[in-house]
Amino acid sequence: MAYATNDDFALHFTSTRKEKPPRYLGTRYDREGNFLYEPGNTFVSHVTDGSATQAAIVAVRERLMAMPHADHFTFTPVASLHKTLFQGVTDNRRSRPFWPSGLSCEARLETATSWMDARIASFSVAAPFRIKADMVTPLGIVVSGLTEDDERVMRDARDALADLLGYRHPDHEDYTFHITLAYQLEWLPPQCQDTYLAALDDIKAELETFPQGLELDLPAFCAFDDMKEFKPLRFIG
Repeated sequence: MAYATNDDFALHFTSTRKEKPPRYLGTRYDREGNFLYEPGNTFVSHVTDGSATQAAIVAVRERLMAMPHADHFTFTPVASLHKTLFQGVTDNRRSRPFWPSGLSCEARLETATSWMDARIASFSVAAPFRIKADMVTPLGIVVSGLTEDDERVMRDARDALADLLGYRHPDHEDYTFHITLAYQLEWLPPQCQDTYLAALDDIKAELETFPQGLELDLPAFCAFDDMKEFKPLRFIG
């Protein structure tokens, strides 16, 4: 989910891409929308439970679920809502540069998680950061730092974790921060493009009443079995 504008979204999800299946179909979820076993770890900030931000995002989620062709998506549980700070590792992707350089690509996932946890034992994000919603797509909310300083704190934390753990994904420098709400089961029919583009800007209004930023928990190193739950192992805020 790396879109600069909803026009980029339109180009990605209409008939121009129908020759390929959605990216995570068959590995992260099946065609019925069931999330599959795909264990790994990651660094995320959960949307604060019970907060006004969570209520607003739930409202966005509900509006997306009421859109035409919403059956083309499978939606993540509310309890799983989070913003990723830095990608961890997954058991099914064990090649460089997606796996720490200091670890064998044959290491058990539990070994990798323990090794990474030990490496970050004294690490903390340099300062709190706040985020704002930039765009809503059918897959979720594209976000960025509320201020340039907030953005820099997040980018610096990503750089520091990459150096500490010994890997950088190919999209490290231009990674798009986001809160995932759904995954794609089928491409949208091209005739619904105008309807979606008009509706998405309107839906974003649900998130424009947070001048101090969207409410997030402290960032944490988490383990997961699938996209339904991310269990904190260590807070790094």
